Amino acid sequence: MVATHAEAARLRDLEGGGVRVVVCGVGPVAAALSTQAALLAAPYDLALSAGIGGAYPGSGLRPGDLAVSSELIQADLGADDAGTFLGLDLLGLSVEPQEAAGPGHPGRFAAWAGAADLAARAGAACGPALTLSTVTGSAAAARALEARHPGALTEGMEGAGVAHAALRCGVPALEVRGVSNMVGPRDRGAWRIGEALAATRRGLEALLG
Repeated sequence: MVATHAEAARLRDLEGGGVRVVVCGVGPVAAALSTQAALLAAPYDLALSAGIGGAYPGSGLRPGDLAVSSELIQADLGADDAGTFLGLDLLGLSVEPQEAAGPGHPGRFAAWAGAADLAARAGAACGPALTLSTVTGSAAAARALEARHPGALTEGMEGAGVAHAALRCGVPALEVRGVSNMVGPRDRGAWRIGEALAATRRGLEALLG
């Protein structure tokens, strides 16, 4: 699953042999709907959210690097309580239907079991990948997200949506992001989209290899 046709164009030649590249559109809802449709139409072993994204300042990553998810997190799902963010776990809510006595699901999705091995083979970092519906645009907001999610590597807009749909279909999920920019103040001049797309492809080639 990729958000844009520009991302898909760098990956189309990898299709075949059970591999399909789908342009889902931007955001977790679009990603979830497209993932569900694909998984209901044919059997797959893995649902992959791929593309470019921002790296958090504390991740140690820089534009052109590659990140593989250890978990996929819907990081902005919760409530603002006078400036304090409350996640679903604190609110006692769940992204999954649940019985009154059952455990909730806070929107943190474990990645495919082979994630760490893939990262080692691809020369990538492995850690939490955050999904937000609005791209972070300040250093303070980036620091706040890092504080809530220690070790967070990247920010994207689709990964948790792919993972949520995959969970309901009984298929593992993974997110692979080539880093195009640092999360924080928006500086389009500093983006390295070509390098990020190349890193994303490298991750998929390592996966398929």
